[in-house]
Amino acid sequence: MVWAVIRKTPAERAGATLKDYDAEASRFSWAAARAELAGLPGGGLNIAHEALDRQVAQGRGGQVALRWIGRDDAIREFTYAELTAEANRFANLLRGLGVAKGERVYGLLGRTPELYFAALGALKAGCVFTPLFSAFGPEPIRARMEIGEANVLVTAEALYDRKVAPWRGELPSLRHVLLTDCKAAPPPGVTALEPALAEMPTAFETAATRPEDMALLHFTSGTTGRPKGAIHVHEAVVAHHITGRTALDLRPGDIYWCTADPGWVTGTSYGIISPLTNGVTLVVDEAEFDAERWRRILREQQVAVWYTAPTAIRMLMKAWSQDPRPYEAPALRFMASVGEPLNPEAVVWGVEAFGRPFHDNWWQTETGGIMIANFAAMDIKPGSMGRPLPGVTAGIVERGADGSVREIEAPMGMGELALRPGWPSIMRGYLHEEERYRKCFAGGWYLTGDLAMRDSDGYFWFVGRADDVIKSSGHLIGPFEVESVLMEHAAVAEAAVIGLPDPVAGETVKAFVALKIGLEPSEDLRRELLGHARKRLGAAIAPKDIAFRQNLPKTRSGKIMRRLLKARELGLPEGDLSTLESEER
Repeated sequence: MVWAVIRKTPAERAGATLKDYDAEASRFSWAAARAELAGLPGGGLNIAHEALDRQVAQGRGGQVALRWIGRDDAIREFTYAELTAEANRFANLLRGLGVAKGERVYGLLGRTPELYFAALGALKAGCVFTPLFSAFGPEPIRARMEIGEANVLVTAEALYDRKVAPWRGELPSLRHVLLTDCKAAPPPGVTALEPALAEMPTAFETAATRPEDMALLHFTSGTTGRPKGAIHVHEAVVAHHITGRTALDLRPGDIYWCTADPGWVTGTSYGIISPLTNGVTLVVDEAEFDAERWRRILREQQVAVWYTAPTAIRMLMKAWSQDPRPYEAPALRFMASVGEPLNPEAVVWGVEAFGRPFHDNWWQTETGGIMIANFAAMDIKPGSMGRPLPGVTAGIVERGADGSVREIEAPMGMGELALRPGWPSIMRGYLHEEERYRKCFAGGWYLTGDLAMRDSDGYFWFVGRADDVIKSSGHLIGPFEVESVLMEHAAVAEAAVIGLPDPVAGETVKAFVALKIGLEPSEDLRRELLGHARKRLGAAIAPKDIAFRQNLPKTRSGKIMRRLLKARELGLPEGDLSTLESEER
């Protein structure tokens, strides 16, 4: 199916923060973006200073910065002045414990206010903050803390007892553990956070961090081997700030909800830093996904800008198939998605359910911030990632056998998505892995490892991870294309596609499908789906086999783990499963 372009009206264009993409891109400079921030004396820069102190100085101290919704629906609110005070208490506590500038502070918590105090307080103190998913098991936690040489851990008592205490003595760098909910006298080497913070002053002079000082250490998993620790510096705040405004249409005073957990880079860059530097009110929900709860939050909290993930959108679509009520979200102005490509069906469904489309965008842990986006004023081509942000140069390239890199100029030519280095949030390295980092760059490009195409209008289209692309009888088949066609079928909630070895074709396409609520797998439905795909894609590209699964394996950031499906089909090692969230059944 060729999806119709979703045209933006003159009023929508006029009301957007970035009104004229071409004009803004032609005059944009990162120096001008940097000048919008306050900075520190002597050319210094600190992320938390820009997120908190600058806002208070500009008169937003009384505005709600963080509105936290507990699992029991209890609400706690913190103004910019109050959030600054809590971050300052945490920074003072670190200093009192002898934690020095540059040392590593890890957060292993659910979405609780203390996680936000710790992240911002650690940055104010000049420490490096590393968020971890609270759902991680002991081994993923240990590996990340060993690689990053953790000095401080902020966590909850139950998480510490089950996941850290059994091996803590084997990590000599870990000097302090701060428990957010300590119910009894803490054991040696453990501090009860709440009473300790209560004794700390609410004033703190932000550490004199430089733009290139390490600020954040985000871990990302490869298909094999140990997790990679991507290093990000305080200069990244320049990109966090400006891209929040241009790509997410954030405006001071907006009520904004980013559903990503801070254990994922999106939940830090656009769940903490960018919204606060842009002066918005950040909604944080402690509870896990629930379609009815999300419907209520959008309505009751008067959310204006909503940033979520394709998996969550597909889950909402699945629930919608049983209860197709229009969403009552009168304040909602802009909806965006990130994590993996958003299928065209989901973009168009947004118009049906919300009266407006979802705006997909693309970036990576390594890029630190949004690189390609569908902007508020821009016509949307469903299925496209959009166009590069002002200040970002993107291209489609081909690597030569000799290591050379050639740019592909022809429209819709398939190649590797590449970016010209120079934006402020680009990673500065993989911790302790210099060679692995160097291999990401060649011919003046950062090579993303994603295959994509660029059309004649400058829109980019995701094909798949280079390792995921299927080579069958001379055809290069992108999993996303096949998955999107399967999702056009009324019975399909999610789909994942892999290539399996074939002695004649090289590889054949196999699909895994999760059905919508209330539907049961059957041989008739399997044949119907195969026929649908063959009719839409042709025999060369359509899957040769389809298997039904109740759930598809995903990372905690919502990406379907195709390589895990493939490893299990072929009986191969499964590789790093530390980010695995849901299992197929």
